[in-house]
Amino acid sequence: MKKTIIAAALALLFGAHSASAFGIFDNLNYQARLGYNIGGTMPMGMPASIRGLDSYKPRPSFTLALDAYKPLTKKWGMMAGFHFQTKAMETDARVKSYSMEMRQGGESLSGLFTGNVVTKTSQLVVTLPLQATFNVSDAVRLKFGPYFSYALNNDFSGYAYDGYLREGDPTGQKVELGHNEGERGDYDFSSDMRHWHFGFDFGADWYFSHRFGAYADVQWGMSGVFRKEFKTIEQTMYPVYATLGVMYKLK
Repeated sequence: MKKTIIAAALALLFGAHSASAFGIFDNLNYQARLGYNIGGTMPMGMPASIRGLDSYKPRPSFTLALDAYKPLTKKWGMMAGFHFQTKAMETDARVKSYSMEMRQGGESLSGLFTGNVVTKTSQLVVTLPLQATFNVSDAVRLKFGPYFSYALNNDFSGYAYDGYLREGDPTGQKVELGHNEGERGDYDFSSDMRHWHFGFDFGADWYFSHRFGAYADVQWGMSGVFRKEFKTIEQTMYPVYATLGVMYKLK
């Protein structure tokens, strides 16, 4: 184990020395960012089992980030960063024959639910974006590239209410669910969520002074939030969020 750690440390030192020798760390600019995220965890396309969305509530979601920018030519460059993010929402959807597992009182139920489903999702993630950039002008920069995230904390929970569950299949025993706590069916799929995610991040930076600017980004998840073996929710759910914020040029 000690030999492995020493070898890894030497490799990192050699890599950093080589990168410095080739000038990779020369002429870098740094930006600090603070943004607000709005979006949701959703399927791509509305499945037939979801009949409508009665409400959508964004929950407090923020980005705190540090990015490094390196110009390659007058127009082109590259950007990498370290982003600390929260992403959260709450929805109330009308569903029909929607696959669910839940608890009503002390009883576990599973089957096809028709009625309303309230879903609360949140993730606390560390994100590493790597983007190509194009300078439209001295003040405006476009950017696009992949990102990789690790979720430090996951939550996907809620309840089903004002409807009924057919246990097992569409002809199974009918279980009525009410509106009040104790009558409805509660669920929590947080432990079934994955930690590693990847997707694409695209957006624009706009400097309205030498140091200060504003930015807009869209993070489009390409990996579902649940593990592959999780089959209760039939549709793959993807995190899709936009960020609006301000930035400050440190160097």
